[in-house]
Amino acid sequence: MRLAALHLRAADAAALAGFYRDTLGMTAGKRGEAWHVGYGGPDADLILHAGGGGYQHDRGQCYWKIGITLPDVDLAVQALRAQGVAVSDPRQFGDIGYLCHLTDPEGFVIELLQQDFEGNRPPGAADPSAPFAAATLAHITLRSGDIARDEAICRGLGMTLLSVQEVVDYEFDLFFFGFSTETPPDPDLWSVTNREWLWKRPYTLIEFQHVEGAEFAPAPALAGIGVEGLTATGLDLRGTPLLPS
Repeated sequence: MRLAALHLRAADAAALAGFYRDTLGMTAGKRGEAWHVGYGGPDADLILHAGGGGYQHDRGQCYWKIGITLPDVDLAVQALRAQGVAVSDPRQFGDIGYLCHLTDPEGFVIELLQQDFEGNRPPGAADPSAPFAAATLAHITLRSGDIARDEAICRGLGMTLLSVQEVVDYEFDLFFFGFSTETPPDPDLWSVTNREWLWKRPYTLIEFQHVEGAEFAPAPALAGIGVEGLTATGLDLRGTPLLPS
């Protein structure tokens, strides 16, 4: 099994697919009524459906963002700004990673996360002419106020908890689940040692931003998460349907 798709509703799915293709280096094609965009590896695709519009990021909703990992965030930011795309300044966010954020034309949040911490990036890690050539749609980020419930669902699907990351300054923790038999370098899943390893995985993870006891509303623009190999129906994570893919 694998996380195969994130389904989003858009006001103009064709134009949004063009943004991901032309700006973030994904391939794009229409299948039936929906647009599929992605990097072509074992990571998930975005499947863009009609029927959306007016999306605004809201910290009270269960859906937060996608995370794209890549070898050189600085090169990616230069390329985006050259195309007129607004993107935050990259920074080392505590002991989590070297990252920045932008939004797509419909307001969906995108995180760019370097596979190595600031100062650890090897020389020539990426081709300046193709900064997204080795990118991965690495994370689908949801918010949770009851991580025990969501962990039980993930483990019931056969997913493994690969990393837990405390973000003290913002009073939340991050939990990363994946369909994987890999073993992190350090058996202590809270260990910082595991993080650069995690950012190099070629497959998509579910990331939960956990705030104990918080309540989060469903995001109408989020149509579901596709799971390849799923046969059960009616499962959901924080109101997000899990769909056979």
